[in-house]
Amino acid sequence: MIDRRALLGATPALWLPAQLARAQQFPSKPLRYIVPVPAGGGSDFVGRTVCERWGKALGQTFVVDNLGGGGGVIAAQTTAKAPADGYTLMQGYVATHGTSPATRKLPYDALRDFTPVGMIGGTPNVLVVPASLPVDDLKGFVDYVKKSPGKYSYGSAGVGSLTQLVMELFKQQSGTFILHVPYRGIAPAFTDLLGGQTQAMFPGLAAALPHIRSGRVKALALTGAVRQATVKDVPTLIESGFKGFDALQWYGVVGPAGLSPPVVKQLNETLNTVLNGADMKDKLAAEAVDPMPMSPDQFGAYIKAEVARWSALAKERNIQVEE
Repeated sequence: MIDRRALLGATPALWLPAQLARAQQFPSKPLRYIVPVPAGGGSDFVGRTVCERWGKALGQTFVVDNLGGGGGVIAAQTTAKAPADGYTLMQGYVATHGTSPATRKLPYDALRDFTPVGMIGGTPNVLVVPASLPVDDLKGFVDYVKKSPGKYSYGSAGVGSLTQLVMELFKQQSGTFILHVPYRGIAPAFTDLLGGQTQAMFPGLAAALPHIRSGRVKALALTGAVRQATVKDVPTLIESGFKGFDALQWYGVVGPAGLSPPVVKQLNETLNTVLNGADMKDKLAAEAVDPMPMSPDQFGAYIKAEVARWSALAKERNIQVEE
């Protein structure tokens, strides 16, 4: 005779594996991908290019949400406060998780408030000077500037930006003194560089390429560990004897703190599959970005090192963004 009470008592246990299986099916709905800049720029292009292929790998669509403003603060806060279920991700980059934490008081912690998912890739910064400047290589530029300390100036995309910090690192190591002129973005900084109002700049390679190709500026050196195919004759600062110039304009993916390891693993593995795809390197080359697949732990260590690197430099060079 069947014990009905025993059967009823066992039923939940029998159902439990099926219920867990359904709960563990991820993703079961579209994912939100926050890009911390307005639509249309290089960072937006990188995010949309990756999400288009990543969604196919996951079997779900990504809804790209451009949340510009506050230098990435609005996007970062929104992401940090989202449910830690894997359905809200953000394209963290060198500003939100590197230079800004080093130079500003932020309403979020770049390390504690996020779960590293994976790196996307990076593009180097390039030291450029106007074509009219009578120098043709890095040594010539250093010698030229040293002859008249304080006479020359460099432009940047703003106080605390990567374009300023890289130049300050260069000044520190080269023993040069060049005045800083901050602008509201890289475009107006380029306008004055081309007009001769400033004599040097360290923009991202993608922003500099049109001006390099037109011959209006000279490229003297690159950050990063290796030379770039698009400017193969331009040496890296590292090979020129400078240390610590592996710095890049990088892009990666983070989620809110507390994402479950299985979800992070699935997201990371599918992201890396996309980055290793046959056409991804060519697609990202439009923004001079090289894919850099990493594990979550590797990416987390990378972010930590970036914050430490730029914090040390900002303290030494007294660089602080006044709110």
